[in-house]
Amino acid sequence: MSYLEKLLNGVEVEWKPLGEISEIYGGLKGKSKADFEKGNAKYVSYKNIFFNLNVKCDILETVKIAESENQHEVKYGDVLFTGSSETPEEVGMSSAVTTNIDEPVYLNSFSFGVRFNKEIKLIPEFSKYLFRSKLMRSEISKTASGVTRYNVSKARFKKLNIPIPPLSVQKEIVRILDSFTELTAELTAELTAELTARKKQYDYYREKLLSFEEGDVEWKTLGEVVTTISAPAKVKREAYSENGKIPIIDQGVDFIAGYINDTIPVVPVGEYVIFGDHSEHIKYVNFAFVQGADGLKILKSKGVNTKFLYYAFLNFYKKELSYKRHWSTAKETQIPIPPLSVQKEIVRILDSFTELTAELTAELTAELTARKKQYEYYRDLLLTFPKNKIE
Repeated sequence: MSYLEKLLNGVEVEWKPLGEISEIYGGLKGKSKADFEKGNAKYVSYKNIFFNLNVKCDILETVKIAESENQHEVKYGDVLFTGSSETPEEVGMSSAVTTNIDEPVYLNSFSFGVRFNKEIKLIPEFSKYLFRSKLMRSEISKTASGVTRYNVSKARFKKLNIPIPPLSVQKEIVRILDSFTELTAELTAELTAELTARKKQYDYYREKLLSFEEGDVEWKTLGEVVTTISAPAKVKREAYSENGKIPIIDQGVDFIAGYINDTIPVVPVGEYVIFGDHSEHIKYVNFAFVQGADGLKILKSKGVNTKFLYYAFLNFYKKELSYKRHWSTAKETQIPIPPLSVQKEIVRILDSFTELTAELTAELTAELTARKKQYEYYRDLLLTFPKNKIE
């Protein structure tokens, strides 16, 4: 006998279609861009719903609402859903309102809310888990239709049957899952802190290794020790693929942005320092690749160890953190030029630190993934109710 069966203790779980036990209401209507610039009222954003099990009332956004407007207000106990997404698997993500709201709060236009009838006994703390479970997510995704963007069909959504276990069972499931959620959050915080500490340690040693007394080495600007290479071809973002023969390098945060299989001229095998003219991301590449999109500076070293140049650029460049072209400033970055033998030794040490950091990151990421899967496994076990009775 499973733990859920013991909890139910032979009690049948009622299943009811959403359309019969709730009111479904829409988000804000008739709003212009200007209404969101200086608002006098609060609303729940699409992201607030998508990324949270329960609505975070401390990060509400603002919108202008006139007294004469008839807009739906969000209430305690409601479950909010995103109305569309780029994939059917992510459509209809839910977030329950578990906080008593003492002021008018509205819902963004790309979402909708579900308010259960008074006689339906579903506590929002239970709803936040139920509608994110594998059981309900698989059914919600079936209500979506579309080609490039998928939208929830309200007609199909209303036909979804949901389980309504006894309140005592709901509360016990909430107690268990809240404990799992808290433990997962604590582990995430601990592992994130560990990663942050290792990164600071790595940055410290890199800075120490690249610190030279005045007069010990020659300093040159980055622009003096590199040549800018023009890629023979560029790939538009819509042509990126998850798999392929030729890697695509662009100015995004990901080291490899995607792949392409087409016969296309590549930047030949060599050692390069890559700079994102808008993003300010710095990369070291030593293989053939295709440039993705625009805004990429491909730098070829002149007489300096390329990997050393990469580490020095990474260390001494001061990011402006603004969306504009940065190369005119970046190329003025001062780079120390010790003898080649010293450059190679610094590269050897920093490569070792980089490898150790990457290994630790992989281990901690795997640990987080395993714990997340474990949590989801037990959550789904507790929320997979037998369909003994469908009204």
